[in-house]
Amino acid sequence: MAARAIWKGRLKLGSTTIPVALYSAVLDKTVHFHILEERTKSRVKQHMINPETNDEVPNDEIQKAYQVEPGVFIILTEDEMDKLQPKPSREIEITRFVSTDQIESPWYQRPYYVGPDGSEEAYFALADALANKEKEGIARWVMRGKEYVGALRSQDDYLMLVTLHHTGEVVSAADLPAPVGRALDKKEIGMARQLVELLEGDFDPTLFKDEYRERVVEFIEKKAKGKKPRLHAVQSKRGTSSLDKDLSKSIATLKKQKERSAA
Repeated sequence: MAARAIWKGRLKLGSTTIPVALYSAVLDKTVHFHILEERTKSRVKQHMINPETNDEVPNDEIQKAYQVEPGVFIILTEDEMDKLQPKPSREIEITRFVSTDQIESPWYQRPYYVGPDGSEEAYFALADALANKEKEGIARWVMRGKEYVGALRSQDDYLMLVTLHHTGEVVSAADLPAPVGRALDKKEIGMARQLVELLEGDFDPTLFKDEYRERVVEFIEKKAKGKKPRLHAVQSKRGTSSLDKDLSKSIATLKKQKERSAA
């Protein structure tokens, strides 16, 4: 099935503009459930309830508020919220280009393919330049009433725009608790490195299956056909208290697997 554009705009690089279309690069495969009344099997709706009176609150009596301290709220009207919205725009402005290794992985958020929407020569020239120079463009744009910042990169001869987290949203590794306890000895470090070497291989995305989703979908399909499938409990793995023993066991298992594959 051909990809469908979810938004159209223009890449803006100084005085140069390139018409583009955005496409989702990932799909939501989460299993979504409906909430039904047990007796009638009809869908039920959620309502806003005042917890003090247990009465339903009509939509026209609901107000948005921000809590500045416990029990103290700043109420914002719909008119005030509308005035605070970012100004609508169809421009994805590239503010600078940076080396691909300058943006650390925690900053990346959601990817979108950026396809040409006319002026293909300029589009593919930019994609080639980013790949050749190993650069990413820092972009700002407004889409569906929300401001975004992202990284424009070359991906398989096309362009990809990955939204980035804003300042203050990314936790630095420096904020993590400092290591405590004894230092690792040379044997443990050597075994850990050996384990990494034994697990080296090519990236294979077909291995990244959502096993929970597959079990749920399979179970639903069987029930839909009138069957009564059995549910098997998922076995949890037990951990070991010794890092030395755990690494040794893993290394021995991987060596046997490689020997069987080579035979």
